[in-house]
Amino acid sequence: MPQLSMEVAHSLGRDEALRRLQSKFDQVRRQYGDSVGELTESWQDGRFQFGFRTMGMQINGEVEVADTAVRMNCELPWTAAMFKGMIESRIRTELGDLLDNRGPS
Repeated sequence: MPQLSMEVAHSLGRDEALRRLQSKFDQVRRQYGDSVGELTESWQDGRFQFGFRTMGMQINGEVEVADTAVRMNCELPWTAAMFKGMIESRIRTELGDLLDNRGPS
């Protein structure tokens, strides 16, 4: 499967970055819950492992929150590979906005 990996730097510290990410995931779950199935998630020590099914595709990944960066690794199904650039750009923008020192917009 194609891999989607990225790192977004921040200067918030681990605890604040983690708080913002957990809040964002809650928001995304509420907003898109009707179009996502088989959702699994697990937070442990600054790592978030997730999985979900959407549009007939299974997505699995992990987010790691460190003191100065957030790293994401995700397995994309082959059917989503042609959209990898668009998906990465959207996630990078969302993470950048979320982890900006001014806070989420």
